[in-house]
Amino acid sequence: MDMQLNGKRALVTGATAGIGLEIARKLAAEGARVVITGRDRAKLDAAVANLRTSGAKDISGIAADAATSAGAAAITKAHPQVDILVNNLGIYESKDFTATSDDDWRRYFEVNVMSGVRLARFYMPAMLKQNWGRIIFIASESGVVVPSDMIHYGMTKSAQLSISRGLAGLTKGTGVTVNAVMPGPTRSEGIVDFLRSVSDKPEAPAAEIEAEFFAKSRPSSLLQRMIEAEEVANMVTYIASPLSSATNGAALRVEGGLIPTIA
Repeated sequence: MDMQLNGKRALVTGATAGIGLEIARKLAAEGARVVITGRDRAKLDAAVANLRTSGAKDISGIAADAATSAGAAAITKAHPQVDILVNNLGIYESKDFTATSDDDWRRYFEVNVMSGVRLARFYMPAMLKQNWGRIIFIASESGVVVPSDMIHYGMTKSAQLSISRGLAGLTKGTGVTVNAVMPGPTRSEGIVDFLRSVSDKPEAPAAEIEAEFFAKSRPSSLLQRMIEAEEVANMVTYIASPLSSATNGAALRVEGGLIPTIA
């Protein structure tokens, strides 16, 4: 299927690995001109090379931290106009609520929430003026079913759902859409270390630890396995496409049936 993205300018934050990297790959494969961001120059260069090796033609990277106002300013100065903004940058961890400091809460809010707010605030007016654009927040099922050991993380994902729906209300009657995508636990860089950190048997084989995680921590999942980053990227690519013009203000689930219901 032709996603009609040829020549569209796309910016994907936090895209040196995992979901962000696969989103960039899919968008580029559909003909979009893709810019990815990353904080580590070596990892960023490796990701750009990886994408070019897989056939991406118009791909570039900018070493900047979208979680800071200075980093966001550097990104917008280098790329003052985009058609598609994918706010993918995010961090996660398992941490007891009583051990989560004020600084932890602030850091998670800055990285997971304000990175997307700053960029949306900059790019959205031009999208409205040209009467076309896509803003996509990569949220999480944890924004709806908040894990008891990741409350600070879940808070940021709930915030993304609220922000994306609120921004969608500002697009009424235009060709701009704002949506959130909610992946479930996804296979990405560092996921094995995370699973070991919450496992009763951290030295067990990776497959056994994954099975334990779903049996103990995510029993409501219908998929009962890690989602592949490519599976999330497929949804994002469609939402970025002109073909998704009737989908706006939505929280789209790519979580393997983990959420039983949504109120």
